[in-house]
Parts: sequence; C-alpha cells; structure tokens
Amino acid sequence: MRLTMGLLDGKVAIVTGAGHGVGRGHAVQLAEAGAKVVVNDLGGSIRGEGADETVAQAVVDVIERRGGVAVADASDVSSFEGADEMVQKAIDVFGGLDILVNNAGILRDKMIFNMDEADWDAVIQVHLKGHFCPTRHACAYWRDRSKEVGGPVNASIIHTGSSVGLLGNVGQANYAAAKGGIAMLAIAIAQDMERYGVRSNCIAPSGSTRLLPGAGDSVLEPDEYVEYSPRDPGNVAPLVVWLASDRSVHVSGQVFLSIGGTVTRFAPWTPAQHITVPGNDRRWEPAELGQAMDQLVFSTRHPGLWGGAMFGAESPLSRP
Repeated sequence: MRLTMGLLDGKVAIVTGAGHGVGRGHAVQLAEAGAKVVVNDLGGSIRGEGADETVAQAVVDVIERRGGVAVADASDVSSFEGADEMVQKAIDVFGGLDILVNNAGILRDKMIFNMDEADWDAVIQVHLKGHFCPTRHACAYWRDRSKEVGGPVNASIIHTGSSVGLLGNVGQANYAAAKGGIAMLAIAIAQDMERYGVRSNCIAPSGSTRLLPGAGDSVLEPDEYVEYSPRDPGNVAPLVVWLASDRSVHVSGQVFLSIGGTVTRFAPWTPAQHITVPGNDRRWEPAELGQAMDQLVFSTRHPGLWGGAMFGAESPLSRP
C-alpha cells in the first residue's frame, strides 16, 4: 500500500492549472490520497492563448480510472467571477472546500528591453492575479465557516512559486516579478488567515513540463508508475499532499524549493549584515557609506555582485 492512501480522506481540493505537468501530478496524487478534486484548467497554450475544456476532463478521466473522485472545471482563474464560480463548484458538488492549490501559469519570456506591455500584463495576470482570485474567494468561504463552527477550519492553501521568483533569471523579468510576488503573497495570507485555521505555504517546483522548450509533459499515463527521474514534475506532488494534510497543521507562511528528491526551505528576505553610522547621531555621507558597504557588508567591489540575489562575490559568473 502506498503511504499516501487515506491521508486526505474526506477532504475536498481544487488544483488550478491541473491539465498538464506539475498541476496534473498534484491532482492525481491528491485524489490518490483520498481527496475529492476539482481539476481546473482553462486549456490554453503556454502563452495563455486559447481554451480547451477537454484538457481538464482528460485528467478527471485518469483519476476516475484509478478509483478517485474528481470533476473538471475550465474557469479562468484570473477572472474574479470565474474564480468565485470555481470555488462554488467545489462547495456545490462535493459539499465544501479544504485545500486550494494555486498552480496555473504561463510563460512569455523576453529580455526586459524587448518585453512589451502585453507580455508583462499577461504573465502578471495569470500568475499573480490568478493566485489572488481563487484565494480570496476560498478565504471568504473559510472565514464564514469558522464563524459558523466557532473555531478554526483546518484548511490549506499551497501557492506555486518558482526558483526564478526566489533567485531571478535572465529573460524572465515578468515571470520573476510574478513568482516573487506569489511567495510574499503566501506569507501575507498566512498572517491574515491564521486566526481562522487556514495555512498558506508556497512551493517552488521543478520538472520537465511543456513550459520548457523541447521538454515533454508529466507522466502521460499515471496508471503506470515509472522509474524515478529527477526531472519528473510529479516529484513535487508528495510535498503538496503533505502540506494539504493534517500532518502539516504546524506549517504556515513557509516557502519551499523542490527539486527531484530534495526539498529546501527558504527564509525569504532574511536580514543579513547591517551597518550604523559612527556615533549613530547623524546620517551617512554618500562616499562614507559606500566605503563602509564595500568593507563591512560586501567585503569586495568585485563585479560578481552584479548577480543580485543568486550570486555573491564567489559567483562562478564573476569576471576576472
């Protein structure tokens, strides 16, 4: 028996962007663990264009063949009304909602000097607003439920960030901004919803999906378990199942990077060095401040510091 069996019995989950890759892996394994799943996917292209309702239904068919319970949904998660309808579908069809996995996303990669307004707006819309809209409606439902039952509701939100949102990447300024925003959104929501018993965490997944040029999709037929591969997007699903389960009731406001069989907890924007002006009774002079920064904070003026969050003075990209 697989260890996930029964872990989520009686729970209801929504997974957005569940028609392909990482999201499909989440939906399949949540159902395997016992959750009833709303499989949401607009069915658009990787650029966010078009729609195809059969994409979500195909994943529902897989879940049902394996003995799970699921329903398809093709709502646009970046639509305030569409997200409301999706949350209401979970409540109407399955009697409630316990888990929300925000996963839908697109790519429109360009260098910042070539990026047009539409490229920026589309990525921010699908990722960042597409996380806000379902979360807002789910949280309203959970707050009302908390008042009805007179206590915490024990619900879980899992947001989908990216290593790009934590570390940056060339040619993905729009994606980095959206994913970095999602990480902080997860932390802020954890603070908003703590009193109601709603956890909020962020995962940064990895895996070969259709968003990567030349890469395949997730395991095409989840009825058959395949040999472990570090690039299988299904590797992230166990973390999602655990965060969705009652075994993680003590975990909220956290950000995790998942690569293959390794999970890394990030401590976002942790204060590092600080310097205080001598005497602490005046403001810095610019040249004085710069000298103190070079000596006490960076210990270098090496151009490797150009790498920002990802690379420091020892960066392999540093120039001689």
